[in-house]
Amino acid sequence: MTQTNKLWRNARIAIFDGNERWDWIENGAIVTQGETVLWIGETNSLPAKYIASVEGEHDLEGACVTPGLIDCHTHLVYAGNRAREFELRLQGATYEEIARAGGGIRSTVAATRAASDDELLALALPRARALMSEGVTALEVKSGYGLSEQDEARSLRVARRLAQELPLTVRTTFLGAHAVPPEFDGRADDYVSAVCDWMPRLHADGLVDAVDAFCERIGFTPDQTRRVFNAAKALGLPVKLHAEQLSDQHGAALAAEFSALSCDHLEYVSEAGIKAMAASGTVAVLLPGAYYFLRETQWPPVAALRAAGVPIALATDHNPGSSPTLSPLLMMNMACTLFRMTPVEAWRGFTVNAARALGLPDTYGVLRAGSRADFAVWDADHPRDLVYRFGHHPLLRLVAGGVEVSDHIGCALRTKTLASSTHGEGAQSAPYGVAL
Repeated sequence: MTQTNKLWRNARIAIFDGNERWDWIENGAIVTQGETVLWIGETNSLPAKYIASVEGEHDLEGACVTPGLIDCHTHLVYAGNRAREFELRLQGATYEEIARAGGGIRSTVAATRAASDDELLALALPRARALMSEGVTALEVKSGYGLSEQDEARSLRVARRLAQELPLTVRTTFLGAHAVPPEFDGRADDYVSAVCDWMPRLHADGLVDAVDAFCERIGFTPDQTRRVFNAAKALGLPVKLHAEQLSDQHGAALAAEFSALSCDHLEYVSEAGIKAMAASGTVAVLLPGAYYFLRETQWPPVAALRAAGVPIALATDHNPGSSPTLSPLLMMNMACTLFRMTPVEAWRGFTVNAARALGLPDTYGVLRAGSRADFAVWDADHPRDLVYRFGHHPLLRLVAGGVEVSDHIGCALRTKTLASSTHGEGAQSAPYGVAL
């Protein structure tokens, strides 16, 4: 069956294809065919053959267009609420103290085990839609709140169902080594053996795209993490790691040894860990939401990661205990204000580098001929405007696989107002150094 071509014209486009900052097209157009970008460039360079073949035309009225955002670290499938723990932390309790007292991950595990599959899906769907309302077209969902073979399998199946219910690309990650469940109290090594035993069956059922672990003082030791990674390696599954969030457990170097897709958090990563990640091509996924919510004071060594050439991605880390946010745009702002990243680094962190962190094909997270036709249309002149402002709702349209999917978000998208007044890559309202 012949697929029709669609033209999306009159747009300012950041393509992120290459290393030229924004890779900016001022008066741009996109031709899509099915799920693929057929052509992209300046409107006045649009080949006549594409004009003749177009059967659907969309005037974007000068709006800003970016690749669809990729949220490469989420825990969307869970039940329960941990607002009480938030209150306890504000009264002085630490994250570790709450976890050791039976709160934290374990409380979410109890609620998740008690929920049915349909209940878990009903809870996860509005979370996914909220991410879509800020431009997300692909995401990762980790398990880790079941902590039994049956409940981990249920969580992963619900994550797969998200991709059936919504026009999203979903990658599933098995995070059985998230915490020791109550039935394994005092027997962490036995629990790791169980996780390694479940893995082949979960993989055979088509539920696992990658394997993760929480290597930390309140999680699993490097030796226990190595056992999990060896089991994943035997199945040909890529690995990721929650590493160096609360202390330096040398997890980054361990993960790099296994050519991990990513190491996530990294507040306490050492120079040796950074060097190992650079050598292995492992992506650093920074999670400013958790840093902010837990009121941490040691921020990840962004300058050292940058200097070593480690790709830096960003994610919401949506979870009920340490980052209950569903706003990628706020995470970009936090990455700039808290971690001293630049706006273009923040955008690359939620697009091209996030795709690398999930092991997605290089057709994701960029806009070019041959790339996947996932893109977001924004009420802004430039992507930096979206990092600068926060607490607003700038998405105008969302396209996934070449199809406009705005109706799946569950709310009417606004018409364009172009709230900012600048135009083009070089414009700004006042010189640097001027107090405004």
